[in-house]
Amino acid sequence: MILRPATKADIPAILAIWNPLIRDTSVTFTTEEKTPEGLAADIAARGDAFIVAEAAGRVLGFAGFGPFRTGPRYRHTAEHTVILAEAARGQGTGRALIARLEEVARARGIHTLIGAVSGENAGAIGFHEAVGFTRAGVLPGAGHKFGRWLDLVLFHKHP
Repeated sequence: MILRPATKADIPAILAIWNPLIRDTSVTFTTEEKTPEGLAADIAARGDAFIVAEAAGRVLGFAGFGPFRTGPRYRHTAEHTVILAEAARGQGTGRALIARLEEVARARGIHTLIGAVSGENAGAIGFHEAVGFTRAGVLPGAGHKFGRWLDLVLFHKHP
């Protein structure tokens, strides 16, 4: 498996992984599918903080981080995302991606990484606990999707 910064060439593969999760699951609270243009801008803005895992020329998943909140006092805190293709789950891909993100975060002076996970995403909750994130709390009913209120579970780690 190769871990590398995402490029424009990865956009179709990333969209093929991400948009079905947006459209069909409560893994993310957003309902707006990612567009090629928006994703290209995100990749350009994040640089080495948007990475893909690739094997045999196929994108297995991706991870990135960006600002947690606006304002200069939050500049050392970032919120991350780790998303895997279904076939890559449980294979160590997520662990590899988050480890690389932590390296990039340290190099950029990030003091705290935040994970904001849907309360219905037991896999992501278990993943964050397994890779050393600490549960910071639960925001009951923080999101609304598919006609129901969803809890948001917050995690943090000092990389």
